[in-house]
Amino acid sequence: MLLAFVQVSVAGADELSDIKEQLQETQKRLAQLEEQQKQQSRQMEKMTSETIKNEQADVLPENLKWLEKIKISGDFRYRHDHTDLQAESAGRAEWQNGEERHRIRARLMFEAMINDDWDVAFRIASGSSKAPNSTNQDLEDAFSSKDIWLDLAYFDWHPEAKEGLNVFGGKMHNPFYRVNKAEHIWDTDLNPEGIAAQYMAPLSDRDQLFVAGGGFWVDESSSDVDTSLWGVQTYWKHTIGNPDYVLAGASYYDYGNLQGQEALDTWSTKKLFYGNTSSGGVYVSDYDIFEAFGEYGFKFAGMPLAFFGSWVQNIDASTDEDTGWLVGGKLNKAKDPGSWELGYDYRDTEADAVVGGFIESSFVAGSTDSRGHRFVFKYQINKATQAALTYCHAENAGSSSVDLDYRRLLADLVFKF
Repeated sequence: MLLAFVQVSVAGADELSDIKEQLQETQKRLAQLEEQQKQQSRQMEKMTSETIKNEQADVLPENLKWLEKIKISGDFRYRHDHTDLQAESAGRAEWQNGEERHRIRARLMFEAMINDDWDVAFRIASGSSKAPNSTNQDLEDAFSSKDIWLDLAYFDWHPEAKEGLNVFGGKMHNPFYRVNKAEHIWDTDLNPEGIAAQYMAPLSDRDQLFVAGGGFWVDESSSDVDTSLWGVQTYWKHTIGNPDYVLAGASYYDYGNLQGQEALDTWSTKKLFYGNTSSGGVYVSDYDIFEAFGEYGFKFAGMPLAFFGSWVQNIDASTDEDTGWLVGGKLNKAKDPGSWELGYDYRDTEADAVVGGFIESSFVAGSTDSRGHRFVFKYQINKATQAALTYCHAENAGSSSVDLDYRRLLADLVFKF
């Protein structure tokens, strides 16, 4: 009896072992089949991609093959702009009649790949004048035709042998980083002219070092004294986790031959100092500007949240009005259809902290000696269309003996292609 039980147990164990081996063999075969299917799928995708590429190549005749190396993009913005501001009257601040404007911005960009190392690009844009920090065009003057300006024209050298390096020449995008695109020193639309370089170097899997520098021609005079700008910047970015990060950096901007010069011709018919201290029609101060900035981003309630700040000082100012700062934050990101974002910042910019006329044009008309709040809401309607509201609540001293209130509401509808 005992012997029979032992024989049955041994037989059962053998059967289980056989079943286990069969299962392992089946799993192995399934894994092999799955890998074969993946390889076949990759081959099919490659063949399909090559077929489409060849078909597209066959569409264009030889004399038009250069079109494959050109990228065209652009945007159109319609804006309602309402401004309320005070003016000084008999030593008192009094409200003026509010200003209502409807404005458009149209930009068309052409980028051409010369070879693997060189690109060239240019952009044409609308504008009421040759202002460096605005391409807005007012709807006015009895349906008159509107001006088109050369907004960008530059080369971009990015050698394959030195990944992360870009050298630009011409009228280019601003090569210097701005925390969360804050316009404390530079308006977003300002495109400097000269030679610049950027280099992004990975220090580790989580750390990056960015360095940028350039020399720019600000104003050429009929005399031997031309106004120039030299700038250098570096920042370090550490990725804590996705999407958490911390960023810290510094900039130094040195204007040459600005002290004692007349106001820069930043508008077509105006020569203004935009809050900078002047005497006898010339700049009182030189402008050698040091900036320290930082940014911290993380997730909050499943949404990206960032806090940022910038502090500047003109270390060669001839007055004690030489400092400015900005702090702010941004919640979420308007990117996918139906998404939104909220932004806020507060800034205080003394008269000679930075060069007026180059800072954000929609905040106190690009003037220094100002302080206040800025609120932004954006909503992504579809992949190519975005609606935005911006409200500025600020004070401007300027040449007045009292602070003057400044209120501005911008309602935008932006289309990109």
